[in-house]
Amino acid sequence: MFTVFITFVSKLSKYSYGMRKILVIGAGKSTGVLIKYFQNKSKSENLHITIGDISIESAKKLEAGHANTTAIALDIFNQELREKAILDADIVVSMLPARFHIEVAKDCLRYGKCMVTASYVSPEMQELDKEAREKGLVFMNEIGVDPGIDHMSAMQVIDRIRNQGGKLILFESFTGGLIAPENDTNLWNYKFTWNPRNVVVAGQGGAAEFLQEGAYKYIPYHKLFRRTEFLEVENYGRFEAYANRNSLKYQEIYGLDDILTLYRGTMRRVGFSKAWNTFVQLGMTADDYKIVNSEKMSYRDFTNSFLAYSPTDSVELKLRHYLKIDQDDIMWDKLQELDLFNPDKKVGIPNATPAQILQKILMDSWTLDKDDKDMIVMYHKFGYEINGERKQIDATMVSIGEDQTYTAMARTVGLPVAMATIRILNKQITQPGVQIPIREEVYTPILKELEEYGIVFNEKECEYLGYNPNGVK
Repeated sequence: MFTVFITFVSKLSKYSYGMRKILVIGAGKSTGVLIKYFQNKSKSENLHITIGDISIESAKKLEAGHANTTAIALDIFNQELREKAILDADIVVSMLPARFHIEVAKDCLRYGKCMVTASYVSPEMQELDKEAREKGLVFMNEIGVDPGIDHMSAMQVIDRIRNQGGKLILFESFTGGLIAPENDTNLWNYKFTWNPRNVVVAGQGGAAEFLQEGAYKYIPYHKLFRRTEFLEVENYGRFEAYANRNSLKYQEIYGLDDILTLYRGTMRRVGFSKAWNTFVQLGMTADDYKIVNSEKMSYRDFTNSFLAYSPTDSVELKLRHYLKIDQDDIMWDKLQELDLFNPDKKVGIPNATPAQILQKILMDSWTLDKDDKDMIVMYHKFGYEINGERKQIDATMVSIGEDQTYTAMARTVGLPVAMATIRILNKQITQPGVQIPIREEVYTPILKELEEYGIVFNEKECEYLGYNPNGVK
């Protein structure tokens, strides 16, 4: 074991003597842009980057033979190797799934290392705040796109309005990960650009909660996709948005205690939500029970399992009658496009939940093709009172991906993570503790630098309406 440890440390240190060492744990989809940013800065910032992943092949792909980068096999459940990798670093970036950050964070506390993640602050992470403050460590979280760029771009305008003497009365924020217009080739106007499971189970686990004109509003899951708001983005057309689960927590985060309207949502192309609602009403998005003999089911069997028995009616006819879909309705075309009635395609997943099966079916149709590009769209609305007048600012941002490695999602997640990491290393971000990027000294320089990469918000002043004439909340 001692020999293994010496080899491991030697591998980490071979090219990094005297350099500032960044450990990036996780070589997933959003890590490519992050690593490229660090590599481009490695000479000017005196950096050595270590990429640790359970798959050494994935880590080596991102290493790409760069002189100041080392790829290592790193299983975060191997405590000894994890601790040694963290001990050897000056700062740690965790690009792992959110549930795994906490083990990394505890090691960072133990060995006095600052840490950066793109994930939401979990209760377990928040519990580390006191000790992180006492040790002077920066634990920056929620510094990706959503959460991340949404925080920074929102707080920049909110603080500006407050500094001018204005009072916020409305804040709405929407983000969508979508297919780029030039690759929008299916009737759903959608492909998976991120974690498919998150799309399938979106909105479950409780009602959406928000404020509308001073009243608390709730949308239960089974109604979520029929309560949408329409949004126009210049040069990109019309979108719709459905409510995120809990908008109310942003009252405290953004200091909006007196706000009348507070609403956050997810953007899709118009018509997606109505069609998606068919899956919700059928029960195909359920994830709380398993289907017997699921591996032997065909896609047609799966669809039929949610419909009443009939000795004469076909699966297609039963579904149309149940959901009241006319044969010439585009909704019907959308369902047929997904192969839901195919008797030959098999599920092939044992003991699967309906959500897992639906995800597999959708991945057959919605997986990005080799040359497809993705798109991130963000839209903020700010309503405020100043000098006795009510005004509104709308701010939009659109980012289009380059290819399957340098996607818009990877760019908008990876770049702010990387920028925050460098600023922490350079002692430009010093406030210790578990935090998110809502302070001016954090968001101002990062938003400015993001503009160099084409991540720009376009603002326009609008008539303040105080209500939404295009949708129902």
